[in-house]
Amino acid sequence: MLPHYPIAVFWYPADECWIADVPDLRSCSASGDTPAEAVREVEEAMRIWLDIARERGLPIPEPRQRPASYAA
Repeated sequence: MLPHYPIAVFWYPADECWIADVPDLRSCSASGDTPAEAVREVEEAMRIWLDIARERGLPIPEPRQRPASYAA
């Protein structure tokens, strides 16, 4: 089970797609044609990010609470 990291979802006009970003996990983001697709993609990116961090013995940050306007 994935930790409950906040996910920020926003429209990115330059690429005409939705972006889902996990601010607590550096460089962990994904895109999609819909907000739901972007979130599904970033959930997979989080799994990969966390697996690699564990394999390499890197610290895994605790999820930080964010205002509701930043949460997906």
